Amino acid sequence: MEPIDHAPEGIDTLRDIVRYAASRFNEAGLVFGHGTDNAIDEAAALALHALHLPADLPDLYWGARLTRAERDAVMARVRRRIEERLPLPYITHETYFAGLPFYVDQRVLVPRSPLAELIERGFQPWLDPDSVEAVLEIGTGSGCIAVACAYAFPAAAVDATDTDADALEVAAVNVHRHDLEDRVALRNADVYEGLPPRRYQLIVTNPPYVDAHAMAELPPEYRHEPRHALAAGDDGLAVVRRILRGAGEHLAEDGILVVEVGDAEDAVAEAFGHLPLTWLALERGGFGVFLLTGEQLHEAAAEGAL
Repeated sequence: MEPIDHAPEGIDTLRDIVRYAASRFNEAGLVFGHGTDNAIDEAAALALHALHLPADLPDLYWGARLTRAERDAVMARVRRRIEERLPLPYITHETYFAGLPFYVDQRVLVPRSPLAELIERGFQPWLDPDSVEAVLEIGTGSGCIAVACAYAFPAAAVDATDTDADALEVAAVNVHRHDLEDRVALRNADVYEGLPPRRYQLIVTNPPYVDAHAMAELPPEYRHEPRHALAAGDDGLAVVRRILRGAGEHLAEDGILVVEVGDAEDAVAEAFGHLPLTWLALERGGFGVFLLTGEQLHEAAAEGAL
């Protein structure tokens, strides 16, 4: 692989440097999935951030010539992406979720949950966004789901929990960034332990669900993320079991529980096949999100099915 300290001769325009960076990313065998899924989009996002330009830059400017300082700024980030195998948002400290900007660093997972699509729709038809008064997010990390829910449910108070004090610090940055301190309460709580006595119309969570085998196979980019936010025991269900067992005590009768389990979908279906799980179709991609109503959970608890 050729040295990447500086852009070589002939790399003059924004389009040139994006093409060059994408080639080096592919040559280095980078793994994507933290906001982009291919080398060209990754290189474009990196370059635009380094140059303080918007993601929707008009085509006219892609042929603009870069100064030497600008080329060096882009290449410094390209070098970090290749040599450190850091996910791009850990380099830029910026990402988007549900159309909203968020600060991120290595204290939290990079937001990429397909729950964004459901939040943007206000979880309709299961909920009336204007009538939701209380939302609980379990395992808030960066706070992106909690903040997005506060936008989606304008009348709701949102409790966002995490056991990691470092993650709660990042979440606090994002709650403040969106001026939601009066509506989003960050709580150091372990699943349901430490919550106020309240029933929620929505409990939503993207808990750890990666099993032991998959953890051992993670590519370098994913190993930069907090291990405790991914790993969930041998079968990936350690946290999901606790969420299901206690949900009925905290969910309103007319409420819903929505859980993202990703690649653990088959394990959940096998372990909890006796529950009336609704697996949600996602128009923008993604999988492994199930829903249970408050009524279903209360019935399951009464029957000893949890």
